[in-house]
Amino acid sequence: MANRMVHLFLMLGLGITSLAKADIVMLENGDRLTGVIVKSDQETLSFDSEYAGVVTLPWSAVTEVESSTPVYVGIEGGQIAVGPVETSGGRYEIVTENAGTIIVAKEVIEFIRSAEEQAAYELEIERFRNPRLTDLWTGHVNFGYAQARGNSDTQTINFGANASRVTTRDRIGVTFTSVYAANDTLGESVVTANAMRGGINYNLNLRPRWFVFASTDLEFDEFQDLDLRFAPAWGFGYKAANTERTKFDFFGGASLNREFFSTGLDRTSGEGLFGEEFVFNYSSVGSLQQKLSVYPNLSDVGVFRVSFDTTADTRLNQWLSWQVSLSDRYLSNPVTGRKKNDVLLTTGLRINFVPQDGTAAGFRP
Repeated sequence: MANRMVHLFLMLGLGITSLAKADIVMLENGDRLTGVIVKSDQETLSFDSEYAGVVTLPWSAVTEVESSTPVYVGIEGGQIAVGPVETSGGRYEIVTENAGTIIVAKEVIEFIRSAEEQAAYELEIERFRNPRLTDLWTGHVNFGYAQARGNSDTQTINFGANASRVTTRDRIGVTFTSVYAANDTLGESVVTANAMRGGINYNLNLRPRWFVFASTDLEFDEFQDLDLRFAPAWGFGYKAANTERTKFDFFGGASLNREFFSTGLDRTSGEGLFGEEFVFNYSSVGSLQQKLSVYPNLSDVGVFRVSFDTTADTRLNQWLSWQVSLSDRYLSNPVTGRKKNDVLLTTGLRINFVPQDGTAAGFRP
Protein backbone atom coordinates (compact mmCIF):
# COMPACT_ATOMS: atom_id res chain seq x y z
CA MET A 1 0.00 0.00 0.00
CA ALA A 2 2.80 2.39 0.95
CA ASN A 3 4.63 1.63 -2.30
CA ARG A 4 1.47 2.40 -4.28
CA MET A 5 1.04 5.75 -2.49
CA VAL A 6 4.68 6.68 -3.17
CA HIS A 7 4.25 5.76 -6.85
CA LEU A 8 1.07 7.84 -7.05
CA PHE A 9 2.74 10.90 -5.52
CA LEU A 10 5.70 10.52 -7.89
CA MET A 11 3.36 10.42 -10.89
CA LEU A 12 1.48 13.49 -9.64
CA GLY A 13 4.77 15.28 -9.05
CA LEU A 14 5.98 14.52 -12.56
CA GLY A 15 2.68 15.67 -14.00
CA ILE A 16 2.81 18.95 -12.07
CA THR A 17 6.43 19.48 -13.11
CA SER A 18 5.55 18.80 -16.78
CA LEU A 19 2.62 21.20 -16.58
CA ALA A 20 4.78 23.86 -14.93
CA LYS A 21 7.31 23.59 -17.75
CA ALA A 22 4.68 23.87 -20.48
CA ASP A 23 4.42 27.08 -22.53
CA ILE A 24 0.96 28.63 -22.73
CA VAL A 25 -0.74 30.54 -25.56
CA MET A 26 -4.11 32.30 -25.19
CA LEU A 27 -6.19 33.17 -28.26
CA GLU A 28 -8.70 35.96 -28.70
CA ASN A 29 -11.57 33.43 -28.86
CA GLY A 30 -10.67 32.22 -25.36
CA ASP A 31 -8.86 29.02 -26.35
CA ARG A 32 -5.87 28.09 -24.19
CA LEU A 33 -3.09 25.89 -25.60
CA THR A 34 -0.26 24.27 -23.67
CA GLY A 35 2.89 22.89 -25.21
CA VAL A 36 6.12 24.43 -26.56
CA ILE A 37 6.65 27.65 -28.53
CA VAL A 38 8.55 26.85 -31.73
CA LYS A 39 8.78 30.21 -33.49
CA SER A 40 6.77 33.21 -34.59
CA ASP A 41 7.03 36.14 -36.94
CA GLN A 42 4.63 39.03 -37.48
CA GLU A 43 2.29 36.76 -39.44
CA THR A 44 2.07 33.40 -37.64
CA LEU A 45 3.03 31.49 -34.50
CA SER A 46 4.17 27.86 -34.67
CA PHE A 47 3.26 26.01 -31.48
CA ASP A 48 3.87 22.35 -30.58
CA SER A 49 0.72 21.65 -28.58
CA GLU A 50 0.41 18.72 -26.20
CA TYR A 51 -2.49 17.01 -28.00
CA ALA A 52 -2.67 18.46 -31.55
CA GLY A 53 1.02 18.43 -32.45
CA VAL A 54 2.57 21.42 -34.27
CA VAL A 55 -0.10 23.97 -35.20
CA THR A 56 0.22 27.33 -37.00
CA LEU A 57 -1.76 30.16 -35.44
CA PRO A 58 -2.36 33.68 -36.77
CA TRP A 59 -0.15 36.02 -34.76
CA SER A 60 -2.99 38.57 -34.74
CA ALA A 61 -5.20 36.06 -32.88
CA VAL A 62 -2.67 35.54 -30.05
CA THR A 63 -3.48 37.61 -26.96
CA GLU A 64 -1.14 36.13 -24.35
CA VAL A 65 2.10 34.15 -24.39
CA GLU A 66 3.85 32.52 -21.48
CA SER A 67 7.09 30.58 -21.87
CA SER A 68 8.58 28.56 -19.05
CA THR A 69 12.07 28.44 -20.62
CA PRO A 70 14.15 31.21 -22.25
CA VAL A 71 13.20 32.17 -25.79
CA TYR A 72 14.75 34.64 -28.24
CA VAL A 73 12.57 37.72 -28.84
CA GLY A 74 13.41 40.07 -31.73
CA ILE A 75 12.38 43.68 -31.15
CA GLU A 76 12.16 46.48 -33.71
CA GLY A 77 15.49 48.23 -34.06
CA GLY A 78 17.55 45.05 -34.11
CA GLN A 79 17.48 44.26 -30.38
CA ILE A 80 17.21 40.60 -29.29
CA ALA A 81 16.14 39.79 -25.74
CA VAL A 82 16.60 36.31 -24.28
CA GLY A 83 14.54 34.96 -21.39
CA PRO A 84 11.17 33.57 -20.31
CA VAL A 85 8.17 35.60 -21.53
CA GLU A 86 4.91 36.53 -19.81
CA THR A 87 2.02 38.75 -20.90
CA SER A 88 0.56 41.30 -18.52
CA GLY A 89 -1.97 43.98 -19.43
CA GLY A 90 -1.34 43.46 -23.13
CA ARG A 91 2.42 43.97 -22.67
CA TYR A 92 5.09 41.32 -23.13
CA GLU A 93 7.55 40.97 -20.27
CA ILE A 94 10.90 39.30 -21.05
CA VAL A 95 12.87 38.35 -17.96
CA THR A 96 16.48 38.57 -19.13
CA GLU A 97 19.51 37.45 -17.16
CA ASN A 98 21.59 40.60 -17.61
CA ALA A 99 19.20 43.48 -18.38
CA GLY A 100 16.40 42.59 -16.01
CA THR A 101 12.78 42.63 -17.16
CA ILE A 102 12.16 44.22 -20.57
CA ILE A 103 8.56 45.26 -21.27
CA VAL A 104 7.45 45.74 -24.90
CA ALA A 105 4.23 46.04 -26.89
CA LYS A 106 3.19 43.18 -29.15
CA GLU A 107 3.42 45.46 -32.19
CA VAL A 108 7.21 45.85 -31.90
CA ILE A 109 7.94 42.12 -31.61
CA GLU A 110 9.40 40.92 -34.91
CA PHE A 111 9.93 37.28 -33.95
CA ILE A 112 10.01 34.76 -31.12
CA ARG A 113 12.20 31.66 -31.45
CA SER A 114 12.95 28.72 -29.24
CA ALA A 115 16.61 28.03 -28.47
CA GLU A 116 16.60 25.23 -31.07
CA GLU A 117 15.04 27.46 -33.74
CA GLN A 118 17.50 30.27 -33.00
CA ALA A 119 20.43 27.87 -33.36
CA ALA A 120 19.03 26.64 -36.69
CA TYR A 121 18.53 30.23 -37.86
CA GLU A 122 22.09 31.25 -36.97
CA LEU A 123 23.42 28.16 -38.74
CA GLU A 124 21.48 29.12 -41.87
CA ILE A 125 22.80 32.69 -41.75
CA GLU A 126 26.33 31.31 -41.50
CA ARG A 127 25.52 29.15 -44.53
CA PHE A 128 24.72 32.26 -46.56
CA ARG A 129 27.93 33.97 -45.42
CA ASN A 130 30.20 30.99 -46.09
CA PRO A 131 28.27 28.55 -48.29
CA ARG A 132 29.67 25.43 -49.85
CA LEU A 133 29.64 25.26 -53.64
CA THR A 134 26.78 22.73 -53.46
CA ASP A 135 24.60 25.00 -51.26
CA LEU A 136 21.87 27.50 -52.19
CA TRP A 137 21.09 26.32 -55.74
CA THR A 138 17.64 27.12 -57.11
CA GLY A 139 16.23 26.76 -60.61
CA HIS A 140 13.77 25.06 -62.92
CA VAL A 141 13.36 22.60 -65.77
CA ASN A 142 11.01 23.31 -68.72
CA PHE A 143 9.42 20.76 -71.01
CA GLY A 144 6.93 21.10 -73.86
CA TYR A 145 5.62 18.70 -76.50
CA ALA A 146 3.21 19.23 -79.41
CA GLN A 147 2.00 16.67 -81.95
CA ALA A 148 -0.41 16.78 -84.91
CA ARG A 149 -1.94 13.76 -86.67
CA GLY A 150 -4.35 13.49 -89.60
CA ASN A 151 -3.83 15.68 -92.65
CA SER A 152 -0.51 16.68 -91.11
CA ASP A 153 2.00 14.60 -89.17
CA THR A 154 4.28 16.78 -87.08
CA GLN A 155 5.90 16.82 -83.67
CA THR A 156 7.75 19.50 -81.71
CA ILE A 157 9.81 19.01 -78.54
CA ASN A 158 11.32 21.79 -76.47
CA PHE A 159 13.42 21.48 -73.36
CA GLY A 160 15.12 24.01 -71.11
CA ALA A 161 16.81 24.29 -67.74
CA ASN A 162 18.08 27.09 -65.55
CA ALA A 163 19.99 26.98 -62.25
CA SER A 164 21.49 29.71 -60.10
CA ARG A 165 23.39 30.03 -56.85
CA VAL A 166 23.25 33.44 -55.18
CA THR A 167 25.19 34.58 -52.12
CA THR A 168 25.93 37.98 -50.59
CA ARG A 169 29.17 38.18 -52.60
CA ASP A 170 28.56 36.41 -55.93
CA ARG A 171 26.17 34.68 -58.30
CA ILE A 172 26.55 31.65 -60.58
CA GLY A 173 24.02 31.05 -63.37
CA VAL A 174 23.65 28.14 -65.80
CA THR A 175 21.13 28.09 -68.68
CA PHE A 176 20.13 25.72 -71.48
CA THR A 177 17.30 25.70 -74.04
CA SER A 178 16.59 23.56 -77.11
CA VAL A 179 13.90 22.92 -79.70
CA TYR A 180 13.46 20.07 -82.16
CA ALA A 181 10.69 19.77 -84.76
CA ALA A 182 10.00 17.21 -87.51
CA ASN A 183 7.36 16.84 -90.24
CA ASP A 184 6.32 13.35 -91.46
CA THR A 185 3.40 14.48 -93.65
CA LEU A 186 4.95 13.23 -96.93
CA GLY A 187 5.95 9.88 -95.44
CA GLU A 188 9.54 10.83 -94.81
CA SER A 189 10.68 12.55 -91.62
CA VAL A 190 11.98 16.02 -92.39
CA VAL A 191 13.61 18.00 -89.59
CA THR A 192 12.28 21.56 -89.59
CA ALA A 193 14.00 22.92 -86.45
CA ASN A 194 17.00 21.80 -84.46
CA ALA A 195 18.80 24.25 -82.19
CA MET A 196 20.44 24.32 -78.75
CA ARG A 197 21.66 27.29 -76.72
CA GLY A 198 23.28 27.46 -73.30
CA GLY A 199 25.89 29.10 -71.14
CA ILE A 200 27.37 29.77 -67.74
CA ASN A 201 27.80 33.13 -66.03
CA TYR A 202 29.65 34.28 -62.89
CA ASN A 203 29.13 37.66 -61.17
CA LEU A 204 31.34 38.91 -58.32
CA ASN A 205 30.09 41.90 -56.29
CA LEU A 206 32.63 44.74 -55.92
CA ARG A 207 30.29 47.22 -54.24
CA PRO A 208 26.57 47.04 -53.33
CA ARG A 209 25.67 48.02 -56.92
CA TRP A 210 28.81 47.27 -58.96
CA PHE A 211 29.99 43.82 -60.06
CA VAL A 212 32.39 42.13 -62.47
CA PHE A 213 31.36 39.15 -64.58
CA ALA A 214 32.75 36.37 -66.74
CA SER A 215 30.63 34.14 -68.96
CA THR A 216 30.74 31.57 -71.73
CA ASP A 217 27.95 31.00 -74.28
CA LEU A 218 27.62 27.89 -76.48
CA GLU A 219 25.25 27.53 -79.42
CA PHE A 220 24.30 25.04 -82.14
CA ASP A 221 21.80 25.72 -84.94
CA GLU A 222 21.40 23.20 -87.78
CA PHE A 223 19.51 25.61 -90.02
CA GLN A 224 22.14 28.33 -89.76
CA ASP A 225 24.74 25.65 -90.60
CA LEU A 226 26.26 26.51 -87.21
CA ASP A 227 28.00 23.51 -85.66
CA LEU A 228 29.30 25.48 -82.67
CA ARG A 229 29.61 29.02 -81.42
CA PHE A 230 31.93 29.38 -78.43
CA ALA A 231 31.90 32.90 -76.97
CA PRO A 232 33.63 33.69 -73.66
CA ALA A 233 33.02 37.23 -72.35
CA TRP A 234 33.96 39.44 -69.40
CA GLY A 235 33.26 42.94 -68.13
CA PHE A 236 31.55 45.15 -65.52
CA GLY A 237 27.93 45.57 -64.47
CA TYR A 238 25.74 47.97 -62.47
CA LYS A 239 22.60 47.11 -60.49
CA ALA A 240 20.26 50.00 -61.32
CA ALA A 241 17.42 48.39 -59.36
CA ASN A 242 17.65 45.54 -56.88
CA THR A 243 14.43 45.00 -54.91
CA GLU A 244 12.31 41.93 -54.27
CA ARG A 245 9.93 43.10 -57.02
CA THR A 246 12.33 44.51 -59.63
CA LYS A 247 15.93 43.73 -60.68
CA PHE A 248 17.53 45.79 -63.45
CA ASP A 249 21.22 45.42 -64.40
CA PHE A 250 23.34 47.14 -67.05
CA PHE A 251 26.58 45.53 -68.21
CA GLY A 252 29.38 46.03 -70.71
CA GLY A 253 32.68 44.46 -71.67
CA ALA A 254 34.29 42.36 -74.39
CA SER A 255 33.87 38.93 -75.98
CA LEU A 256 35.79 36.49 -78.16
CA ASN A 257 33.55 34.85 -80.77
CA ARG A 258 34.71 31.50 -82.20
CA GLU A 259 32.37 30.04 -84.88
CA PHE A 260 32.44 26.68 -86.70
CA PHE A 261 30.04 26.17 -89.63
CA SER A 262 29.16 22.91 -91.38
CA THR A 263 30.07 24.57 -94.72
CA GLY A 264 33.72 24.45 -93.63
CA LEU A 265 33.88 28.12 -92.66
CA ASP A 266 35.63 28.92 -89.35
CA ARG A 267 35.66 32.46 -87.95
CA THR A 268 37.31 34.09 -84.95
CA SER A 269 36.66 37.71 -83.99
CA GLY A 270 36.93 40.11 -81.07
CA GLU A 271 33.70 41.76 -80.00
CA GLY A 272 32.48 44.51 -77.73
CA LEU A 273 29.56 43.76 -75.42
CA PHE A 274 26.81 45.83 -73.86
CA GLY A 275 23.34 44.96 -72.65
CA GLU A 276 20.80 44.80 -69.86
CA GLU A 277 18.96 42.21 -67.74
CA PHE A 278 15.51 42.77 -66.24
CA VAL A 279 13.42 40.75 -63.76
CA PHE A 280 9.94 41.90 -62.72
CA ASN A 281 7.69 40.03 -60.26
CA TYR A 282 4.38 41.53 -61.33
CA SER A 283 2.31 39.46 -58.88
CA SER A 284 2.71 36.88 -56.13
CA VAL A 285 2.57 34.09 -58.75
CA GLY A 286 3.81 35.76 -61.94
CA SER A 287 7.18 37.03 -63.13
CA LEU A 288 8.86 38.29 -66.29
CA GLN A 289 12.58 37.81 -67.06
CA GLN A 290 14.37 39.43 -69.99
CA LYS A 291 17.98 39.78 -71.17
CA LEU A 292 19.40 41.65 -74.17
CA SER A 293 23.06 41.47 -75.29
CA VAL A 294 24.59 43.28 -78.28
CA TYR A 295 28.00 42.25 -79.67
CA PRO A 296 29.56 44.76 -82.15
CA ASN A 297 32.38 43.08 -84.07
CA LEU A 298 35.75 44.75 -83.44
CA SER A 299 37.59 42.70 -86.08
CA ASP A 300 35.13 43.50 -88.88
CA VAL A 301 33.56 46.93 -88.29
CA GLY A 302 29.85 47.06 -89.17
CA VAL A 303 29.24 43.38 -88.37
CA PHE A 304 27.38 42.53 -85.17
CA ARG A 305 25.22 39.97 -83.47
CA VAL A 306 22.36 40.25 -80.94
CA SER A 307 20.94 37.81 -78.43
CA PHE A 308 17.56 38.35 -76.76
CA ASP A 309 15.82 36.05 -74.27
CA THR A 310 12.58 36.58 -72.37
CA THR A 311 10.28 34.36 -70.29
CA ALA A 312 6.88 34.91 -68.68
CA ASP A 313 6.21 32.52 -65.80
CA THR A 314 2.98 31.83 -63.90
CA ARG A 315 3.35 29.69 -60.78
CA LEU A 316 0.64 27.04 -60.34
CA ASN A 317 2.02 25.87 -56.99
CA GLN A 318 5.38 25.91 -55.19
CA TRP A 319 7.06 23.48 -57.59
CA LEU A 320 5.04 23.76 -60.84
CA SER A 321 4.63 26.69 -63.26
CA TRP A 322 3.48 27.42 -66.79
CA GLN A 323 6.00 29.33 -68.90
CA VAL A 324 6.24 31.00 -72.31
CA SER A 325 9.77 31.72 -73.56
CA LEU A 326 11.21 33.50 -76.60
CA SER A 327 14.87 33.22 -77.58
CA ASP A 328 16.13 35.29 -80.54
CA ARG A 329 19.58 35.26 -82.16
CA TYR A 330 20.49 37.81 -84.87
CA LEU A 331 23.67 37.44 -86.92
CA SER A 332 24.40 40.22 -89.44
CA ASN A 333 26.80 38.04 -91.51
CA PRO A 334 25.37 34.50 -91.74
CA VAL A 335 26.75 31.99 -94.21
CA THR A 336 25.53 32.34 -97.78
CA GLY A 337 21.88 31.31 -98.28
CA ARG A 338 20.92 31.51 -94.59
CA LYS A 339 18.69 34.08 -92.89
CA LYS A 340 20.08 36.51 -90.36
CA ASN A 341 17.49 35.90 -87.65
CA ASP A 342 16.49 32.71 -85.77
CA VAL A 343 13.73 32.70 -83.14
CA LEU A 344 12.76 29.92 -80.73
CA LEU A 345 9.30 30.26 -79.17
CA THR A 346 8.50 27.61 -76.57
CA THR A 347 5.82 27.02 -73.97
CA GLY A 348 5.05 24.28 -71.49
CA LEU A 349 5.32 23.19 -67.89
CA ARG A 350 8.12 24.33 -65.63
CA ILE A 351 9.27 22.27 -62.63
CA ASN A 352 10.89 24.46 -59.96
CA PHE A 353 13.41 23.27 -57.44
CA VAL A 354 14.77 24.93 -54.28
CA PRO A 355 16.94 23.71 -51.41
CA GLN A 356 15.20 21.18 -49.18
CA ASP A 357 14.67 23.77 -46.44
CA GLY A 358 13.43 26.29 -48.99
CA THR A 359 15.45 29.10 -47.42
CA ALA A 360 17.13 30.22 -50.60
CA ALA A 361 13.94 30.73 -52.57
CA GLY A 362 13.89 34.30 -53.74
CA PHE A 363 17.21 35.15 -52.07
CA ARG A 364 19.30 37.63 -53.98
CA PRO A 365 21.70 40.17 -52.49
